[in-house]
Amino acid sequence: MHSVLLVDDHPLLLRGLQDIIAAAPDFDVVGATASGVEAISLISGLQPDIAVLDVAMPGMGGLEILRAIRNPRRLTRVIFLTATISGPQIAEALKMGLSGLLLKEYAPEALLDCMRRVAMGGKWLPADLMANASQVSNDAPLERFSLLTPREREISALICGGLSNRMIASRLGTSEGTVGIHLHNIFRKLDISNRATLAALHVQYTNPLRS
Repeated sequence: MHSVLLVDDHPLLLRGLQDIIAAAPDFDVVGATASGVEAISLISGLQPDIAVLDVAMPGMGGLEILRAIRNPRRLTRVIFLTATISGPQIAEALKMGLSGLLLKEYAPEALLDCMRRVAMGGKWLPADLMANASQVSNDAPLERFSLLTPREREISALICGGLSNRMIASRLGTSEGTVGIHLHNIFRKLDISNRATLAALHVQYTNPLRS
């Protein structure tokens, strides 16, 4: 069972999230708070497996909490729950190890799926939001996308869907090491260095309306 901390300043939403998770046998809510300051203390003391953080809260929101708990040895995986979020905010959160991003409007249907993927070490990062986080300033990497092999494009699509290397390996019936090699080659061909940029490029390349 995975332990979960919930942080949101709206009591009704906080109660709703608790009810959704209470119905799932694989999660246990160990704490809930409407205070960002208290959230930092609870994460430090309880060390939950997952922390679901509201991005916009008075005083200290999800981004500030993530900055405060930033630690290479942090075991808690963080999911942002938000009504709206800017590209720069997403980009900064990704650099600090954000594992999941879920819009509040989709929370009732998708929260448990998001949490399960994150609990398994995967990512839940919707492609449309990732495109906002990694706007490509020129078309050079986009043009180089055509250099990818069919398997590399397949892996790019799965990464765009938020899957981890292990999950991609399972999906394709190959090893995690092989996926890592493919990913290295993809980054080299496109001259990029992270999965968020790859996801943004994939969305732009496969969108027939791109300029």
